[in-house]
Amino acid sequence: MQSLEHVIGHSFRDPALLQLALTHGSVGYENQNQRAHSDNQRLEFLGDAVLQLALSHLLFHRLPQADEGVLTQARAQLVSTRALARIARRIGLGAHLHLGRGEEANGGRDRESTLADALEAVAGAIHLDSGSEAAHQFAARLFAEDLEALNRGPLDANPKGQLQELIQAVGTEPPLYGIVGAEGPDHAKNFVATVSWQSTELGRGAGRSKKDAEVRAAQAALENPALHSLLRTTRVQPDEQNRRS
Repeated sequence: MQSLEHVIGHSFRDPALLQLALTHGSVGYENQNQRAHSDNQRLEFLGDAVLQLALSHLLFHRLPQADEGVLTQARAQLVSTRALARIARRIGLGAHLHLGRGEEANGGRDRESTLADALEAVAGAIHLDSGSEAAHQFAARLFAEDLEALNRGPLDANPKGQLQELIQAVGTEPPLYGIVGAEGPDHAKNFVATVSWQSTELGRGAGRSKKDAEVRAAQAALENPALHSLLRTTRVQPDEQNRRS
């Protein structure tokens, strides 16, 4: 584990905590003799809260002019499944995971949700091993690139609101959101949301909460050329009707 400890910038006093953080639930499923809670799910639960607090603190000081909405959306972006998995891949976390044979065969070592959960579990393990200050240093180190990216351009604090405004400008019905899937344990589900307008699905997104999933679906819709095509068509129709009358 020394190579991983070097990358994350933390040397564990209790190496068993790191081992536990890297142990996927599939190991226990395939070994019924293994004691209860011998996977990373409980550490993941703790690590989720640890990262939320650490990143809230970092964002509060990094974005002194940002209001609550901007800060909330920035944090949601940083702790999304996709963002956490990207950091996990960056540090090679997948190579250190302990997986069951079935999970290994099905590509679990590079699955976004598995990587994101493991990164949260590592944060929880660091918190238990050395306290909140060590966990905050871990977050500052691993999220440095993502935090710096926030300073390079404007952050859209409300994709759902922006989408709503675009659609209201042409005077039609509002976009419709729906949760179409969820996976994972109750305390750490990953939700999948869609957003549709005029019977057309315009965006789909995944997140650790229903709200986060809907926000990502709205962002996907804003980037979808089909939305702007529909907007143009809807705007043209009244003018065409006037000419015909």
